[in-house]
Amino acid sequence: MAQPTMMFYHDGRHPLIYMYEPPIQREEYEAGVDELVGTPIQAIMFCLGDGRTVLHDTTVGELWGDNVEKWPHLIFRRANQNARHLIDEVEDPLTIMSQRAHEKGMLIYPTLLVQQGRGPRDEDVRCSNFRFENQHLEIGGMGGIDPSFPGLTCLDFKHEEVREERFALIEDTLLRYDIDGFELQLNYFPYYFHPDEIASGCEIMTAWVRRVHGAVKASGADRELVIRVPANVDGCMSVGLDVKTWIKEAIVDVLVGQTFSGPELVDTMANFRSLVQAAHGYPCRVHGTIQSHVDSDRLQEAPIEIVRAAACNYWEQGIDGLYLGHWFGNWPYESTFYEKLRELPHPDIMATQDKYYYLPTETGRYGQPSLEPGLSMQVPADLSAKGRADILFSISDDLSRWGGAHRIHEVIIRMRVMNVTEKVRLSFRLNGQELPDSSARIINEMYRMKAPRYRTGSGYWFIWRLDQNHWPVQGANNLQIVLLEDDPDTLPAIYLRDVEVEIKYLKGRHFNRGQDTDLGPYEQMMI
Repeated sequence: MAQPTMMFYHDGRHPLIYMYEPPIQREEYEAGVDELVGTPIQAIMFCLGDGRTVLHDTTVGELWGDNVEKWPHLIFRRANQNARHLIDEVEDPLTIMSQRAHEKGMLIYPTLLVQQGRGPRDEDVRCSNFRFENQHLEIGGMGGIDPSFPGLTCLDFKHEEVREERFALIEDTLLRYDIDGFELQLNYFPYYFHPDEIASGCEIMTAWVRRVHGAVKASGADRELVIRVPANVDGCMSVGLDVKTWIKEAIVDVLVGQTFSGPELVDTMANFRSLVQAAHGYPCRVHGTIQSHVDSDRLQEAPIEIVRAAACNYWEQGIDGLYLGHWFGNWPYESTFYEKLRELPHPDIMATQDKYYYLPTETGRYGQPSLEPGLSMQVPADLSAKGRADILFSISDDLSRWGGAHRIHEVIIRMRVMNVTEKVRLSFRLNGQELPDSSARIINEMYRMKAPRYRTGSGYWFIWRLDQNHWPVQGANNLQIVLLEDDPDTLPAIYLRDVEVEIKYLKGRHFNRGQDTDLGPYEQMMI
């Protein structure tokens, strides 16, 4: 079996079983494959429902919603209606997806959301009876834990009953379906043990992963075990996932690193180097998860320029492939979606294409985005408290090379600082060089009447179109913002909210960009 370098996570719900009015037809369900045919995607990572319950004809687990009498959530009801119809009247949903993927020359790996919390029975209609009836098996079941701990109602993997229930669902899928491998999504609620039992938990989890890997290989020698984890080795270890041992024992075929999984945000600065270094010299491949959701006041989904910036930064780190996570926010898929997919496997092609490096920040939906273990955010950064902020960012672009070839149109850096007034004085330095006031453009957005998506108030944008002497370098860069003088008459803390770097290329030496203002309307018509 060919080893896929481009994997696409399909959650099986949002762009599929949620969307079609019951009774869903086979052809409608097959759209989960058909919409990706002709793209660089080689493997569909197809989610098995909610993880606690599933949306296929399991013989050991529980079907989503079969324990619900009255539905408080209509879309969740529709998922149950459509799954039940396919199982009873058409064909098992996972069989449909598997057959269609193979007909179209694509691989398929079922994905299990291994861990998830639990809500009240009358509200959490996606939950299983196993979970409701075995609350003593939860991490919070032994007591002595902070009620705010995010894994409080997650299953505690020290219990054999927990590991057996999860394994049975995996083994049943391996034995009954024509699939190409299996994915454990361990980055969704990445809490598996009581915080005081992480060290002993590492050995327990490694033994369980070893057993799953054995079952995968026993069901088909060419089948692969893919495991999605936090992007940082130390972050993995902090929750009981000893990925270095998995790699050394060859009990994982592909490790998929991921950042900002909860808010599903694109992260052009994601760092997979610790995973790549750990896997060096071993047969395990490392994929980086690339997402497309921005959720800024101006953008919902990432334009192609942001996707390129992220992908090129990832490839530069020596990863073996890309894993497209949570791209279903682009559905229904249109030309811009396919345009983004086309270039992703080719960093050499993207090298001289426009890029837009965007640092994750507070968003409309997530004022404080949830983070993976071992991960922190650089922005927002409080300037009032510390008097300065040092921001590290990386770019893959070799500006020296392409500037020498006269291919660079412009390099722009943008920063938005909140709660400043006209009296506030700031200093901006890039790699130790002061960014000159002479080339700065300052935009007052202390108050906005409207915005493309949602309003953010009290901000000033500081924008530079950098000359060649102030360009960022390929690789790591340091941006320093210093608060020189505050406004004594204001109370709100001044903080850096946004950092963006945009690089625009020419198609060739002396090419126009289409919007060049040096040409009048007649001259533009002539070219």
